[in-house]
Amino acid sequence: MTAKTYWLEHAWLDTHVEPGVALTVSAGGSAVGTDGRVTAVRTGIDTPPPGAEILRGLTLPGLANTHSHAFHRALRSTVQVGSGTFWTWREVMYATADRLTPDTYRDLARAVYAEMALAGVTAVGEFHYLHHAPGGTPYTDPNAMGEALIEAAADAGIRITLLDTAYLSSGFGQPPGRHQLRFSDGTAHAWAERCSVLKDRDHARIGAAIHSVRAVPAAQLATVARWAEERRAPLHVHLSEQTAENDACREAHGCTPTRLLAEHGVLGPRTTGVHNTHLTDEDIALIGGSGTGTCMCPTTERDLADGIGPAVALQRAGSPLSLGSDSHAVIDLLEEARAMELDERLRTRTRGHWTAAALLRAASTDGHAALGWDGAGTLEPGALADFTTIRLDSVRTAGPPPRLGAETAVFAASAADVSHTVVGGRHVVRDGVHALVPDVPKALADAVAALHG
Repeated sequence: MTAKTYWLEHAWLDTHVEPGVALTVSAGGSAVGTDGRVTAVRTGIDTPPPGAEILRGLTLPGLANTHSHAFHRALRSTVQVGSGTFWTWREVMYATADRLTPDTYRDLARAVYAEMALAGVTAVGEFHYLHHAPGGTPYTDPNAMGEALIEAAADAGIRITLLDTAYLSSGFGQPPGRHQLRFSDGTAHAWAERCSVLKDRDHARIGAAIHSVRAVPAAQLATVARWAEERRAPLHVHLSEQTAENDACREAHGCTPTRLLAEHGVLGPRTTGVHNTHLTDEDIALIGGSGTGTCMCPTTERDLADGIGPAVALQRAGSPLSLGSDSHAVIDLLEEARAMELDERLRTRTRGHWTAAALLRAASTDGHAALGWDGAGTLEPGALADFTTIRLDSVRTAGPPPRLGAETAVFAASAADVSHTVVGGRHVVRDGVHALVPDVPKALADAVAALHG
């Protein structure tokens, strides 16, 4: 391993901004995403050490995008015309999904993950249910689509947790619809057999997901939960995003989706509920009491008119919070953090539900934990050498003193203010330019055009 020193003009060290920090890192190998780690953190270093790489601005731990559907990026702007609901939006999403192949998905995801790196994201949780060819016929490699995503993350220089998703039905007691056939393995046992072939690698972890209680029959929920438990892998689930799902679950099972998941062993410290929007007090107690996490996706939840979830109550009950960009209406984890606080202000008409430090923790440390990347999301010895730098001299961030850098990052900065992103001790983004995908806008435009052409 080789060692390298970065001099950070200002660094966020979990509780405060520290000026003049020398960060020594090991680079774990030739591939991006290898196990380069922080070996030393020295404070009070006013002058850059000889040979150190200088990072001006505020350096934060790398951000974790806990919930992503990469192919939804192709929907940006095209679904903003006209009125409708989540359910009408879903039909447009299905049509886009029908056009993807392993090759086009790799190209699109590579560009999307590069956009994430430009936004300071060093790890993504890909909630992956697009498994088979249209009509449901497996590819020669049954995991061709998942492997395309893993390859895309490597090409873009970020880490990925592939949350291979069980999606078996269109609703309670209903077979998959025409569009959903390519999502389904038929049974949870067949799902487990297929995704057991997937393997971790330096930049990738394999996790599991239950799409929703409407998409996995109750009798098969435990199979997915057991698969994740045996591997000590993260398990994610869309939970109570829509009131219609709650109503249908009560009609089918006489209980809420949260209660159904609890009864089948799905909840627990390695499980994350995504959205957790329309919950009862009992639901909140079940989630928090079991240590189940909550991933909020505010920009998507507002874009789809889903509603504002009870994030404050969930956290108080014991549910760790993380953040995701989900449908990629925008890709900006700073905006997700800001939106969680500001949405709560709108809902309650009071301010100050989270500190900037708490919001940064949701966007970094707790997001990485939800994705199974232990020892990430912090700048301390032994942690993965993944970090990102925010400019403090842009038109959005200039003015406040550096000691308020966390507040500036969360409440004023945007993804456009990210100047550097380092993964495994190596630059992926330098001075706002992606090192592996030099023209990210063109890569995005070409990938989207290939689908809509």
